[in-house]
Amino acid sequence: MKRILVAGLFHETHTFVEEVSSLADFQVKRGRVLMDCAGDPSPLGGILEFAEKQGWDVVPAADYRCVPSGMVEDEVVEAWWVDFETAWKGDCDAVYLVLHGAMVSHSFPDVEGELLYRVRNLVGNQVPVFGVCDLHANFSAAMAGYAECIVAYRENPHTDAREAAIRAGRLLGNCFHTTRPRMHLHQAKILLPPIGTSTSENPMRALEAAAREMESSEVWAVNIAAGFAFADTPDTGLSFQVVTSGSSEMAELCFDRLERLADDLKEDARGHEESLDAVMPHLRERAGGLTVLVEPADNIGGGAPGDCTCCLRALVDHSIEDAAICINDPQAVTALGSVAIGQKAKLSIGGKGSVMDPGPISLEVELVSRSDGRFELEDKQSHLASMLGSHAEMGPCAVVRHQGVLVLLTTFKTAPFDLGQWRSQGIDPASLKVIVVKAAVAHRRAYDPITARSFSVDTPGPCGSDLSQFPYQNLRPGMWPL
Repeated sequence: MKRILVAGLFHETHTFVEEVSSLADFQVKRGRVLMDCAGDPSPLGGILEFAEKQGWDVVPAADYRCVPSGMVEDEVVEAWWVDFETAWKGDCDAVYLVLHGAMVSHSFPDVEGELLYRVRNLVGNQVPVFGVCDLHANFSAAMAGYAECIVAYRENPHTDAREAAIRAGRLLGNCFHTTRPRMHLHQAKILLPPIGTSTSENPMRALEAAAREMESSEVWAVNIAAGFAFADTPDTGLSFQVVTSGSSEMAELCFDRLERLADDLKEDARGHEESLDAVMPHLRERAGGLTVLVEPADNIGGGAPGDCTCCLRALVDHSIEDAAICINDPQAVTALGSVAIGQKAKLSIGGKGSVMDPGPISLEVELVSRSDGRFELEDKQSHLASMLGSHAEMGPCAVVRHQGVLVLLTTFKTAPFDLGQWRSQGIDPASLKVIVVKAAVAHRRAYDPITARSFSVDTPGPCGSDLSQFPYQNLRPGMWPL
């Protein structure tokens, strides 16, 4: 029986936002508690279930997860390492890690690379290190050098996160029965805005298709890591990884083809966003169903605060009816604590999380409902499911109405990747005329089936698609499109 040490560390770090991510912000599971995740929709759930089916004995170390947010405090890195070191007894046949790949702390711009370095020094060179990572990983030389195989998601929206973890597990099984592969890395000088990383559109669609053609009995996996543009590090950007039991020349042939393809198609990643002034008149036209206003600049899934007010102001100023927006504002939820359902109150909403936003908007609102914010995910293959499992907690919530606009106020940032977020509050999103979605790409799996039309709007916020507005200091020289 093979014995596998399993651990997870998942955080996508936005280094330009003001907030800091502390240990208290992470959901932490240690030891046997990890086994409760077996079979759930997350990558951790996938590998635990796969290991059980293979008859492997799992040694669970620790799993740390946090929604995308600001710079991580070093205590998180060190706490995770203590848990890993404690779990390692020297009697395991392999290590399996569930990672994001774009985590940054105050002392470590490449957290995953630093920890893989420590893992390798601890377990030695004879123990294979395998794992899974997000498609938006900023893949480093340390990550490639200290692990035999890390498999990235292939889809954005991330519908295959669990399957990617299982795929890495299968390759680990191959390693046990055949030979150990090596991982090769090529970092392209291309910085993709998140809005340009959908795998249903180029350049990612073509790159992923090419990667599948390259995989063979000797080329175990080809990753297209789109990178996470809002982490200012030397490893940030598009990169390719080839896991092979063959020669390094084989990997270089793959890199040459992918590099040329990425260079040819990079302009397709710019996307198209319109000003709110240009879009708002269209909301009065008959759409034949729901209109979605997509606000990438306040993308919760990219680390934004989810409380920017530009879209809410526009809905109010243009007297839009049957509209809804979710704003993360725990202070507003608390302020409504003594207000009765159906009662009206003056409320300051949003505008607290980003200096780029015009600030809070003060409205007279009617309290429609309040809840504990817990809901079961309707889509067990969504990116939200890959991060959270089967259930989400928005914290105490309140729904208020101002004229024709419903505002869902949450205590905890919750990426808008599952319609259960609305239905749990008694709101049918398909029955509305307009919804604002603070996202870039990952919302599409949930919203596209109920959407008649959508507009991506250009607003001020920390996840804006114009990357030239960010004060990068640590990128490699010559990065496109800067």
